[in-house]
Amino acid sequence: MTTAKQSDETAGVAPRQVAPGTQGDEGEQEIHLRPARLTDFVGQPQVRENLSIAMQAARMRGEALDHVVIYGPPGLGKTTLANIIAHEMGATIKVTSGPAVERASDIASILTGLQPNDVLFIDEIHRLNRAVEEVMYSAMEDFFLSWVVGKGLSARSINLRINPFTLVGATTRYSLISAPLRDRFGSVFRLDYYSDEDMATVVRRSARIMAIGADDDGLREVAVRSRGTPRIANRLLRRARDYALVKADNYITGRVARESLDRLGVDARGLDETDHRLLTNIINKFDGGPVGLDTLAASLSEDTSTVMEVLEPFLLQQGFLERTPRGRVATRLAYEYLGWPWSGTGADPGQQGHLFS
Repeated sequence: MTTAKQSDETAGVAPRQVAPGTQGDEGEQEIHLRPARLTDFVGQPQVRENLSIAMQAARMRGEALDHVVIYGPPGLGKTTLANIIAHEMGATIKVTSGPAVERASDIASILTGLQPNDVLFIDEIHRLNRAVEEVMYSAMEDFFLSWVVGKGLSARSINLRINPFTLVGATTRYSLISAPLRDRFGSVFRLDYYSDEDMATVVRRSARIMAIGADDDGLREVAVRSRGTPRIANRLLRRARDYALVKADNYITGRVARESLDRLGVDARGLDETDHRLLTNIINKFDGGPVGLDTLAASLSEDTSTVMEVLEPFLLQQGFLERTPRGRVATRLAYEYLGWPWSGTGADPGQQGHLFS
C-alpha cells in the first residue's frame, strides 16, 4: 500500500525550489522519470555494482534478496532503487512508511499479504515504533510472525509463517534506526550527492523523456544549480521549461536557463535566499562564528532541527560552513563566494554581500 507523507526534511519549512523533499504532486510527476533498471540508474557507482552482484547472486540461488537499507540525503534515489530492486528481481513491491505503520497488527497484515520473494519498501523506516520493530525481527530473520494480542487474562499469542520477502528500508537518518533492526539488514547502502557530470546526465535523460527542447549549455546550467540532487534537477528543469515556453520560443539555452533560475532565486552554485541568509547571519551578526545552534536558529526564526537537518547539510558539503565544538563557523570559501572580505576572524560590517555570482 502507498501512503502519502509529509517529508521530515521539509516539515515546517517554507517551500523552496531547492528543497529536496517532494512538493505538491511532484511524486506523481517523478514516477515516469524514474529508471526501471539498474543499468539506467545514473551515478552512485559503488552502490550500483554491489547491488547488481547481490541481486544476481539471489536470482542464481532462486532466493529472495537479503534485506536492504538505503540511507542518505533526500531526493537522491532511495525510492527509485527500491523499485529497481523489485523490477529486476521479478517481484511485486508494496510501499508504506514508518509513521503509517502504527500497530503490530498493521505490519502483520502487510506481511501476511506478501507473495514469495515480494519486496516491502518502508520509507522513513527510522520512525517505526518499537512494537512494530519487535514483530519485524522474527519476520526478517525466520519469516515467522509472533505477537501478542489483548491484555491480561484475555491476552493470547499468535504465531504465523509468512512467505520469504525482501525488506527495503529508506531513511535520511540512519543513526536513528535501532541497533537490533539495523543488524538484521544484509546490505547497507549510502547515497551521496551527485557530481556535476552525473547531474548533467540526469538532466539530459529527463529532458529527453519530457521532450524538452534544450542545448547542452542550458541543460548543464540546470545541472550545476541542482545541488547534486536529481529531484531538484527535475524540478528546476520543469521551471526552466515553463520560462522558455513563455519567454524564449520554448527552447532552453544557457542564457534562458540562467535567467529562469535567477528569477527563482537559485544562484550559480544552487544556493537560494535561505542559504544566503544563514551564511550572512553568521558572518554579519556573529563575526563569522562560532555561533551556537540555538542562537543561529533563533536569528533565522527557524527551529534547531530545521537548521541542522534541512539547511546545513548542503552548505557543509560545499565547504561553506563548519560545525565545531563551539558552534557553527562560516569558512573562507563562504566569505569569498558572498563577496565579504576575509579577515580570519570575522567580516567588515561596512561591506555588503551579494546574492548572485
